[in-house]
Amino acid sequence: MSGRSATAITELLATASLDHTWDVATMHTPVGLYPKAGLLPAVVEVRDQTGDWDGVGQTRQLMLSDGGSVIEHTTNVDRLEFFAYNLTDFQKIFGVMVASARAEWTFTTAPNGTLIRWRYTFHSKPGYGLPLAAIIKFLWGPYMARVLPGIVAEIERSH
Repeated sequence: MSGRSATAITELLATASLDHTWDVATMHTPVGLYPKAGLLPAVVEVRDQTGDWDGVGQTRQLMLSDGGSVIEHTTNVDRLEFFAYNLTDFQKIFGVMVASARAEWTFTTAPNGTLIRWRYTFHSKPGYGLPLAAIIKFLWGPYMARVLPGIVAEIERSH
């Protein structure tokens, strides 16, 4: 039996230029911007980053507050437009259920700044499609909607 996919999407306007929004949103460390929320752990450390987070093929390990980790690998970097990375080697509960995931960030000039669209797609391991879909719908999607305003606040604070 093959796995299934579950996707969450959120978007928000940053009242900053496209250049500035891109630079902060894509290059800033995730530490401090992805807090613990209920069952979802915080990102507490970045390890083994292979270079600046601005090119295809970069890899890093995110250490999580529950003792787990995940590996991120950049796959697309179209400056000022699109940024994507794959996630693998999940641990803890996601390690049981998730085969891989993909995060995609799209940046579009808007009348009062830059529209950020964040899409996350998780691919389940066989037999875990329905439980994973529920986690993405009821935990991860709302989490993204809480995290993105913090990222936008950082963009606007540093403007």
